[in-house]
Amino acid sequence: MSKENKGNEDIAAMSFEQALDQLEKIVASLETGDVPLNQSIEIYERGEALKMHCEKLLKTAEDRIEKIRLNRDGSAGGTEPLDTD
Repeated sequence: MSKENKGNEDIAAMSFEQALDQLEKIVASLETGDVPLNQSIEIYERGEALKMHCEKLLKTAEDRIEKIRLNRDGSAGGTEPLDTD
């Protein structure tokens, strides 16, 4: 286990909302500037792990979204993957 992942094992089990909530709290505490340097580095690293987890969950959700394909008469004709470009 790398030093960067130490203490972040719980992140993989978090929902998007839980991870985002923790990330917002980390950002707020770092913005105040009241956190000692060593602790700032630790919570920054946790914030990075939370950010990556949120991005992964968003990508997974995006991949699952399908757009409805319409026939010429406007009726639903099936689905196709969402264009992400």
